[in-house]
Order: sequence, then C-alpha cells, then structure tokens
Amino acid sequence: MTKIYGIKNCDTVRKALKWLTTNNIDHSYHDFREDGLTQQQVAAWMTEMGPDKLVNKRSTSWKQISESQQQALLNGEGIDTLIEIPTLIKRPVLETRGKIYLGFKPAEYESIF
Repeated sequence: MTKIYGIKNCDTVRKALKWLTTNNIDHSYHDFREDGLTQQQVAAWMTEMGPDKLVNKRSTSWKQISESQQQALLNGEGIDTLIEIPTLIKRPVLETRGKIYLGFKPAEYESIF
C-alpha cells in the first residue's frame, strides 16, 4: 500500500492527498506531528534520499535552527533534529512499491502510478 507522510496544514501535502484520492490510489496518511516519526524511519529516508534532498532548506524552521544544527543535518547526522522538528523534512514523503519520493509534482505521480 502507498503511504504518504506530511503535516496536514501543508498545501503541497494537501495537493498530493487530493491527487491520490482523485486518481483512486489506495493510500494511508501519516502526520509527522500527530503520529510522530521513528529513528529507524528517518534514518532509512536519510540513507536512501541523502540529506541534500530530505532536508527542506527553504523552510522557516531551517532558518530558525543554529548553524551547527544545519551543518549536522547536511552531514546526515541530524536524525534526532528531524524527529524533533519534522517541518525540516521536505514534504510530502511518499512510500510506494519499495521506493521513496519527496515533494509533489503531478507529472511525477502520474509516472509512478
């Protein structure tokens, strides 16, 4: 089954969820804030995607953390920070067919499904 991760007040997550529903893609939704994240989960994403893709450097949260925290994240060492401040993760995270995708672009979703 397809699983999508994000936060409910994120416009991009809402667009992705709407696209999945409109296209009758069976999926479940996991809210970073309400449902939390595990070290294992975030570590797997970090390993597969790398910090350059996983960390949302355009977020307000990124600008609010210290330079040492930013550097740790870019070095792939800030898993605890991502769990504590999940808005630092690029959204949505889509897990389907054994692969992970970040962000939402309708054309990409069409090619996936």
